[in-house]
Amino acid sequence: MKNDFEVLADGFVFLEGPRWKNDRLWFSDMWGYGVYSMTEEGDCEKIVDVPGRPSGLCFLPSGELIVVSMTDRKLLRLDSNNGLMQYADLALFATADANDMVIDSDGGIYVGNFGYDLFGGAESTMANLLRVAPDASVSVVAEDMSFPNGTVISEDGKTLICAETFANCLTAFTRHADGTLSNRRVWADLGERTPDGICLDAEGAVWVSSFGSGEFLRVFEGGRVGEICTVEGKRAVACNLGGKDGRTLFALTFEGEIEDIAKGAKNARIEVRRVDVPGAGNP
Repeated sequence: MKNDFEVLADGFVFLEGPRWKNDRLWFSDMWGYGVYSMTEEGDCEKIVDVPGRPSGLCFLPSGELIVVSMTDRKLLRLDSNNGLMQYADLALFATADANDMVIDSDGGIYVGNFGYDLFGGAESTMANLLRVAPDASVSVVAEDMSFPNGTVISEDGKTLICAETFANCLTAFTRHADGTLSNRRVWADLGERTPDGICLDAEGAVWVSSFGSGEFLRVFEGGRVGEICTVEGKRAVACNLGGKDGRTLFALTFEGEIEDIAKGAKNARIEVRRVDVPGAGNP
């Protein structure tokens, strides 16, 4: 299917971490160094500056916003009185820039990292998937992940699915009540596609942003692709389902190459299209 998205907003550098919360889309401009929120109609508000480059976003059970600060490998909590405060330090366990994350119903946060200096041209290495417990303690819950990226938790909380970008697959784990993971398995082999941000819908399918191929895919367990939406000439970076009925697919796109991201040109957009099945699970 050709690009049937409509542009909701543009003028951003490189967008990540879309989340639908409190009737607004929340997202990070990683190389614009800020977190924003936006209505479904496109009215935008800057929430906070993040000098360490923001990526993944989530909300604690209390409603407070948590932001990944990539370069210093921290999770930051937005305090209504004091601004951004350190919530958790990932530096002992994350070997490179922290990346995307997802939160469970108890307030435990799963967060990935690059594993190596991607923007500096370092050789690819494997990375850990971390869990930040509700008391902000940090532990490794999975090792040897190939660029752990977008992550979702099923509606019943029993399955965690993570996009391993450079393994070209979605990897699933059984998630236990204490937040630990087991039974690692390939949930969907995506061939040559490079999964980035992902989100889950009410039929158990995962919408996948394939960065390298410029596609947003609706994928079922086992790898069956139910729908393909291309964004020709652009990168498909991340996506989330939201809107008043949960049936708006918010797609973050980038027009350029990885080498262009740090140059500051405003080539990122938020694009939208309607879908039949609403979002579910987290995020």
